[in-house]
Amino acid sequence: MIHYFGGEPWEIDYVRAKLPKEDIVFHDGSLAAYPDLADPAATVLCTFIEAHIGEAELSRFPALKLIATRSTGYDHIDLQAAATRGVVVTNVPFYGENTVAEFAFALLLALSRRIIDADERVRQTGIFSHEGLRGFDLAGKTIGVIGTGHIGAHVIRMAKGFGMKVVGFDVYPNAELSHTLDFSYASLPELLATSDIVTLHVPYNEKTNHLINRKNIKKIKKGAFLINTARGAVVETQALIEALQSGILAGAGLDVLEEEGHLADEAALLTSPHPNESGLKMVLENHYLISHPRVIVTPHLAFNTTEAVERILETTIGNIENFKASSPTNVVA
Repeated sequence: MIHYFGGEPWEIDYVRAKLPKEDIVFHDGSLAAYPDLADPAATVLCTFIEAHIGEAELSRFPALKLIATRSTGYDHIDLQAAATRGVVVTNVPFYGENTVAEFAFALLLALSRRIIDADERVRQTGIFSHEGLRGFDLAGKTIGVIGTGHIGAHVIRMAKGFGMKVVGFDVYPNAELSHTLDFSYASLPELLATSDIVTLHVPYNEKTNHLINRKNIKKIKKGAFLINTARGAVVETQALIEALQSGILAGAGLDVLEEEGHLADEAALLTSPHPNESGLKMVLENHYLISHPRVIVTPHLAFNTTEAVERILETTIGNIENFKASSPTNVVA
């Protein structure tokens, strides 16, 4: 028995056609939307990043053998709890390197050329004027790419196409990539101090939690822009707000927010007789960013193209089939 969470109608048809012999139950929304769901016969959970899966969730599926997450990141899954129960976790390591890189530049171009401001002016006022909407060229600017893996490498290639200078930071510098794409590595403080745009392309883990924080955000070149299509918690939200208020950052493009799940649960949080203070604080901070005139916020759109989703499904289906054939692939735990 497979429980599949969050599929669109066309995805459901696609998965059924690819796995015709499997008994699959499809659910609207994430596992978090079904707090009372329990199935002693379920062997596979197919999920996305919206719902945390820990011991409490695992205990509701005692026969579970596999969690197949349709994402590259797996920080939403308690790997230790899964390992203790003998549950294998698989992910989708590669699906949209170009897809996410393209979206990072979509955010950057929207900021650099004031596209959202211009569109809103014309739509809301009917005033067809470019006064007060001057932007800036990307050519000649320095972009700091934090994380030069598959996605970061695509960002660098695109940046070169725009005529930008590239500085990279990675805990594992790739000398061959640096030579091939003609960019240089620098320390994180040096990258922050010299980049006109800083873009994040690192996985989320203990080491990257608040990689950009209240201490080092002050080192960012004054007037720079920050792009985050990685994970919300890679950036300390309070530090980001302070940098926007002080003018250290001229703007930000965010496809992710720290503790963004609180936004979905906002009503429950606000009406709770014992509201979580840190949760309320995070909701307020995220609303500040959402309403800020120099910040663009999108809801995890970076991955969301037809081509990328099809690649995600193909890999996920392959992970399930290979696991059942006793040859698991893309195992993270």
